[in-house]
Amino acid sequence: MFSCTALPIHQAPKEAHLFESRALTPPDLFTNNIEGPGVFHDSLFVVNFGQDGTIAYVDTSGHCKLYLTLPQGSTGNAIRFDRDGNMYIADFTGHNVLFVNRKKEVSVFCHDTRFNQPNDLCLSRNYGYILASDPKWSDSTGKLWRIDLDGKASLLSDKMGTTNGICLSPDEKTLYVNESVQRNIWSYDIDTMGNVANKRLFVSFKDYGLDGMHCDKKGNLYVDRYGKGVIAIFSPEGELLREVPLTGKSCSNLTFGGKDGKTVYVTLQDKKALDVFRSDTPGLGW
Repeated sequence: MFSCTALPIHQAPKEAHLFESRALTPPDLFTNNIEGPGVFHDSLFVVNFGQDGTIAYVDTSGHCKLYLTLPQGSTGNAIRFDRDGNMYIADFTGHNVLFVNRKKEVSVFCHDTRFNQPNDLCLSRNYGYILASDPKWSDSTGKLWRIDLDGKASLLSDKMGTTNGICLSPDEKTLYVNESVQRNIWSYDIDTMGNVANKRLFVSFKDYGLDGMHCDKKGNLYVDRYGKGVIAIFSPEGELLREVPLTGKSCSNLTFGGKDGKTVYVTLQDKKALDVFRSDTPGLGW
């Protein structure tokens, strides 16, 4: 079993050191597939701890331990929770979305032969459906899926670049999806059934890649700039508000957590570790 001890993240005054990132865990604790951090209440879970196919539990002080090992052939890439604490995992090697209940029992929530490799997920807290990005890295294409409460997948788009980060706005009327290779972030109108329309370019970049994304409660969009080693924060209107430098360059995903929802956890594939910084606004869902 792997374990680590990290500095507490709740002892400094909330006003101090906003948007200043630091290492939360030692390097090389996770694999280079560290990804998809997910939070339930103030507890953090991260994929690929020590070896691929595992999930770590990280408490509010940064201590981490093995939480569970996925079935053989499965590798997690994203974690999301429903209101009851059930875990949904994008399993990119098994081509599934997995379901893990509070007893740590793992089952297949959705499998579809049309999947490339489910990469990132977001859950509608109001309506229950799941949205999934599904890239095909070999030819820089990707798909966008909706997965309903019965586990049935519906293809929303297959005419995209390398789909990766995905998230909903706080009012769940806007969906954001990025394309890592093409360096675009798209926004869509989305209805209560999870149908998308009116695709438009939110922002594009000339350099570096894109990975995970998450909104805060004000609707600001936090974006992993893979290779640049920053979290770029955009207003709902697409204005760049700031960039948060990280201790590594290959930032793969992020989530909000902590006691007040203002702690941002970032996974770093080059460090095989986690960074952490404080925001002035809670994340979506707090």
